[in-house]
Amino acid sequence: MGSFATGRRLAEKVSDLTAAPWLEHMNEQVTSPPEEPGQGPASVEVPSSAEVLLSAEVFDGEPGCIALARALADRFLTRLTVECLARIGERTRSDLMLAVSELVTNADRYSHGPYMLELEGNAEHISVTVYDSSTAMPVLYAPDPSRLGGHGMEIVVALCDRLTAERVPVGKRIRAEFQLST
Repeated sequence: MGSFATGRRLAEKVSDLTAAPWLEHMNEQVTSPPEEPGQGPASVEVPSSAEVLLSAEVFDGEPGCIALARALADRFLTRLTVECLARIGERTRSDLMLAVSELVTNADRYSHGPYMLELEGNAEHISVTVYDSSTAMPVLYAPDPSRLGGHGMEIVVALCDRLTAERVPVGKRIRAEFQLST
């Protein structure tokens, strides 16, 4: 698929999501996409026989941290394909790496202290979680190609299958979840 078609698909997904009033500001806890009325939170069940890999690292915000976070994610995805036999296509790998970049960049830019990147996955599912010390929840702006900056969360929402933002005792946790094709 060409980059024009990919950009168009991304723009359509973001446009659909930003029409939802729940995305104007992420509050105490927000889940994307919203749950259907009467349903509990969506969860991914991991069979007891499925191996789950976990990798995490704390970053101090020094120059180069975003590149180090991407390198950690790249090593994690390689391990996941080898150890869990996860099928991660080039497009999925690119989407995950971009989500890592955007989430870590936001933590680097807006928190006042160290932040942690946590990667967890198996053959069916990967989650990218960033913990930071800021209690300010992320803002998702309406798409505006003329706006400089403020597109990070817009991009992450368009790439992942589910996004959760919530306050935790140390600040906040942002988690992007990706379902892998089997």
